[in-house]
Amino acid sequence: MKTIFKRGILLSAILLSIFITSVVLADSPSPTGGSPTGGGGGTPVGAPIDGGLSILLAMGAAYGGKKLYQARKEKKEADGLMS
Repeated sequence: MKTIFKRGILLSAILLSIFITSVVLADSPSPTGGSPTGGGGGTPVGAPIDGGLSILLAMGAAYGGKKLYQARKEKKEADGLMS
């Protein structure tokens, strides 16, 4: 019974997030090509993500390496204590 209840909550959360996302993204572009809120300016240019993405990947690799090192060290200590 609990698994059915948990699956129902999970399904409800997924469906709710899909419907909310579709409503949020339903903003139509303005007919003049500018900002829908009236701010002027030309075509928007995407922000570069290269620098931030590189830093994020490097930090993730360092964190993963640290965790791997700690796990191996703990396993080696546990094997040393058992023998």
